[in-house]
Amino acid sequence: MATAAQWIEGARPRTLPNAIAPVLAGTGAAASLDGAVWWKAVLALVVSLALNIGVNYANDYSDGIRGTDDERVGPMRLVGSKAASPGAVKVAALASFSVAAVAGLVLAVTTAWWLVVVGVVCILGAWYYTGGRTPYGYNGLGEIAVFVFFGLVAVLGTQFVQAERVDWAGLAAAVALGALSCAVLVANNLRDIPSDTETGKRTLAVRIGDAKTRMLHLALVSVPFVATLVLIVRTPWALLGLLALPFAWRANAPVRGGRHGLELIPALRDSGLAMLVWGAATGIALAVG
Repeated sequence: MATAAQWIEGARPRTLPNAIAPVLAGTGAAASLDGAVWWKAVLALVVSLALNIGVNYANDYSDGIRGTDDERVGPMRLVGSKAASPGAVKVAALASFSVAAVAGLVLAVTTAWWLVVVGVVCILGAWYYTGGRTPYGYNGLGEIAVFVFFGLVAVLGTQFVQAERVDWAGLAAAVALGALSCAVLVANNLRDIPSDTETGKRTLAVRIGDAKTRMLHLALVSVPFVATLVLIVRTPWALLGLLALPFAWRANAPVRGGRHGLELIPALRDSGLAMLVWGAATGIALAVG
């Protein structure tokens, strides 16, 4: 039976900035429209965190039963390492999705019923990333999904449930954080190119190769700082987003340095930190501005 520490590691806490940063930025964007509602921001954070943890457990389950994680280089997987049974990990994933569904339903009831459809699509997208007969994450579409769900939907959804509208500033923040979230996945898939190639997992990194994947990571971690310059039109406080620049530079260092395998793990960590710092700084800037 897996220990509590192993379950926490299986939830992949280093990916949680993907869930937190969009809510911070979206709340700031809502505040810039005089529409921030603290309890809706908290519920949006619960939805985002629960979906993030749920997709991590779902990936652990689906990759584990396929044998994709049998020769894993990165952090421990519960099913692949046989620390937990596939059934237990599947239950953990479904429980996380249930928490997200309940919190999301409250937001839908108090904002707009059509948000229920968005929530269902998010949960299905999380499950079929590596689940089902033809998981889209195995066919090079993972980055698109991450950009949409952890960028556009997460940021604009957070802004909408509070301000009941979205604007160009929220969209700029959504694009920036979607790009950074993709950078986390790209660094992960760059590390896993050898094992994914062997198991037939055709991620975008496998499809375009090592060199182009490294160039893509650099482009993705650069996008938020272009967005920062755009957001100056809303408020000069947006320059706070530049606080994330050292983290983005450090995140790309192992990638541009030609590192492989475990040496790329800092790229995942620092891409996530860059995302968290940019999201928090930009959220504060938009709220203050």
